[in-house]
Order: sequence, then C-alpha cells, then structure tokens
Amino acid sequence: MVEYRERLLDRLLAEMLTELPALLVVGPRATGKTTTAARHASTIVRLDREAEAAAFRADPDAALRGLPEPVLLDEWQTTPTVLGAVKRAVDADSRPGRFLLTGSVRADLDTETWPGTGRVVRIAMYPLTVSEQLGSGTRPLIDRIVDGETLEPAADTPDLRGYVDLALTGGFPEPALQLTAMTRQRWLESYVDQLVTRDAMTIDEGRDPIRLGRFLEAYALNTAGLADDKTIYDAAGINRKTALAYLRLLKNLMVIDELPSWTSNRLKRLVRSPKRYLVDPSLLAGTLGIDSATIMRDGDLMGRLLDTFAATQLRAEATAGKTRARLYHLRQEQGRHEIDIIVELGGQQVIGIEIKATSSPERSDARHLEWLQSQVGDRFLAGLVLHTGPASYNLADRITAAPISTLWA
Repeated sequence: MVEYRERLLDRLLAEMLTELPALLVVGPRATGKTTTAARHASTIVRLDREAEAAAFRADPDAALRGLPEPVLLDEWQTTPTVLGAVKRAVDADSRPGRFLLTGSVRADLDTETWPGTGRVVRIAMYPLTVSEQLGSGTRPLIDRIVDGETLEPAADTPDLRGYVDLALTGGFPEPALQLTAMTRQRWLESYVDQLVTRDAMTIDEGRDPIRLGRFLEAYALNTAGLADDKTIYDAAGINRKTALAYLRLLKNLMVIDELPSWTSNRLKRLVRSPKRYLVDPSLLAGTLGIDSATIMRDGDLMGRLLDTFAATQLRAEATAGKTRARLYHLRQEQGRHEIDIIVELGGQQVIGIEIKATSSPERSDARHLEWLQSQVGDRFLAGLVLHTGPASYNLADRITAAPISTLWA
C-alpha cells in the first residue's frame, strides 16, 4: 500500500473545518478526494454501498443524527436527499466542523436537488502536484514570490526529456504513484474511455460517446491554446450547438479548465477568448495515445504539454496557497504581446509567467514580461520565465529565469 502523500488541501480543510459547518470537496474523478477528506472525518459514510445508503434513503435526518462529527458523506450524489438533511442540520446547529461531502458534481448541477448554497462551501481538489508526489512539503511558488524568496531549482532538476516524462505521468494518484509506464498508459486510456462512455452519461444521458470522444481529442490537441470554438468543433466533425454542450459537460466533469483573459483599463485591444487546458497533462496521453517519444518529435505538442504541466501545478497551488491568487492569460490582438499565465493577487499586484521549452532563455524571451511591467508599473510584482535548463538567473528588473523544477524546489 502506498503511503499517504499530504495534499496542499489538507491544511486548508483543517483550517476551514474550525470555522465552517459543512464543506463540499469537488474535483475530477480519481484525484484522491475521498482519501484526503477521510483523514479529517470521525465518521465515514459510503453512500455508494447499499447497506450504508439504505438508512439515508429511508430517513436521512434520522440517519445523520448522533453520528460522531465531522461526518464524511462519500458519493453523496447517489442519495441526493442527504443534502436536504445536511441543510436542515446546519440550519438547526451551525457549529463548525460537522460535515464533509465528496462525490460527483452531477447533483450539484441540478438546482432542484441542491439546497447547499450559503451552507456548504465548495473546495476544489486537483490532481497531485509534483511537490505532493515527492512529499517535499514545498511552499507554493506564488507564496514564495510574494514573500520575496530567492527562487532556486530542485536539487534533482530534470532535463527536457525528464520534464516530458513527468508531465505524461501526471497527477492522478493511482497511476502516478503505483503503476509502471506501460500500465499507466492503459489506465489513462481507460480513464478517458470511462469518462466519455459512463461519467458523461451520469450528467447528460443524451450524449453520443463517440462524438464526445472526438471532441475531447480535438480539445486535447489544442490544450494551452486559444483556438476558437469553430476550430475545435470543425476538427471534431460536430456542429456549434453540440460542441457548446460538450464543452459545458467536460467543464462540469472538471477534466478541462479555462483561464480567462486578463483585463486592465490600461491595456487596449486584448483578446477576450479564454485559454483552454486539460486539467492534467497526462490526459494528453490518455486521449491521444501518445508517449514521450511522440512529444519529443513534435515541437508544438511539446510546448503545449509543458505549458499544461506548469498550469496544472499553479492551479492546485492557487486553490490552497496562503496568497489568494487568480490565474489568467494575456494576449493582444494579432499576438503582438502574449503571456502564458498572469497571476493576479488580492491587492491587484500581478505576476507574469512564461513557459519556454528551452534550456537557456535570453532576455528576448522576457520581452512580453518587460512590456507588461512598463504598462502596469508598480502593480508588476515579478516576472518569471520557467524553462527546461538547470539554473536560475536574472533577465531584467524583477524578471527571473528559473527551471520549471522551481515549482517544487
């Protein structure tokens, strides 16, 4: 049995349970939501087991009463009436640390069965970061930048091929921590197959899994990109109405994510389209059936994979870090200036991050960051060019080149 890896979310869950009565942990399937939530619970109720669910279907209020708290209600969507019981329990007694819920987002999306607004606080859980896999306890990169720490690479910094391998390994706990490369590839392909044939049908029974699979493939080929809807639905061979339905479906399943366009009244003619991402880079392998050798022969896919990999680490950190941060992207019309990730902090300061598939970035690789700095002035906290080389060094005022491994150093 693999030893538990502490998650970025563990500390946040512990803190929030001291103040809030009920938390709902959401995230892609197989990211370890139940395993982590169980560590914070005194009672675990697995509602996907008939023997345990029967009492909650018959009388959920009575079934909840008297259980040692916090109570974890796992796979709660199989017995959605339990949400009403949680609501009534919280209304009657709003003591902190009473309930944890994990499971599918399906019933959460059904307004008729979701009474949790204002009573159950959602927390997103994403696949394992490299820091979590290594058990290094590294502070989130954004927190380190805000605190002015020197950014150093990890002691065992990979080369380009190593980063590609790490990205394709991904962050789903079972394949990342327990499986060999060959078995992991089959696990990921099975994950995608079940996603489009079974999981998607729990939200929308009318969807064609073959066409949905084609749409996901087209989306995967455009991960870390700004392709418009038409480009993707033409590639999938479907119409716009179907594509928009599939897009919403995959967002609800939390296997795709979008970075909104960053806006500022100081900047003009910014592209407003979101930047599209798979929620974990290993889904490229599961969706397209590719391996590291394929990536190394395709410069476009390599850049998309590394960008998706870095975004995956930062997304998880932004959710659980001390610094409240939101992630965006920036692109001017005709691509005159483009920055992969903009981190906006609560105080309106910004950090610009570029991801480069090069081992020795030069000052020219920071030109868009320097432009941003000139536009926003004191709001510009720092710029970072993440690269595949071994060393960190300054490129310009408040702009640093640092290995991608700095994310978990």
